[in-house]
Amino acid sequence: MSDELSPEMLEEAAPDLLTLEDEDGQECTFEVLDATDIGGTRYMAVVPYTEDPAALDDESELLLMRVGTDEAGEYMDIVDDDEELLTVGKVFEERLRALYDIDDSELE
Repeated sequence: MSDELSPEMLEEAAPDLLTLEDEDGQECTFEVLDATDIGGTRYMAVVPYTEDPAALDDESELLLMRVGTDEAGEYMDIVDDDEELLTVGKVFEERLRALYDIDDSELE
């Protein structure tokens, strides 16, 4: 068996990146950790992207974003309503724990 990675394996290992423009015209790149539909609305869990994983720290912020559409097309908003954030946050907490095999004892 070869130790080389196939193109398919490299594609699977590549992060899912999303570049957005904020209201000031600044481009920000995020890595999409997960996405799901909740109550008929599409949500994404993202973190700011850096090419150097060593540059990430324990303070990196997980953002929950809502995908919507209007007459101009598709857009994304950060979930900031407390009730919506709590609901969506619980769903992503369970999904990300399972996806990344997170154990509560590892967080202490």
